[in-house]
Amino acid sequence: MLTFPALQPGLSATVQKLVTEADAALHFGSGALKNLFATPVLAALVVEAAVRAVDSELPDDLVTAGVGFDLKHTAPTPIGLTVTVQATLERVEDNRLFFRFKAYDEVGEIGYGTHERAVVSQRGIIAHAEQRKERLRG
Repeated sequence: MLTFPALQPGLSATVQKLVTEADAALHFGSGALKNLFATPVLAALVVEAAVRAVDSELPDDLVTAGVGFDLKHTAPTPIGLTVTVQATLERVEDNRLFFRFKAYDEVGEIGYGTHERAVVSQRGIIAHAEQRKERLRG
């Protein structure tokens, strides 16, 4: 069983982003929503907040990798507002980290959910990816 004493429930980080045209749903396959904040950008902010919360607490060569999401994007945010995402580590099970997050803009909540990450060896995961690539060359 792996243990990471520095990774305790309650660790959290907050990220903010001013919504620009580049963050609009139009650029992520939702052409009719050209002036609204895209769900994939919200997911990216959740990842950034979770990584900021814990990765600096890990020993050298260990990082976290995303494993899963349960993301609810509940309200639209127009270009020009700022989105804030806070991710909080809720529990640690072996090398699995479970986060809860909330997202909001100046008007109120725009999303919430959970995010799971795994603590992995940076060299190991890169080597694994290269092995998968090699299978194509076969």
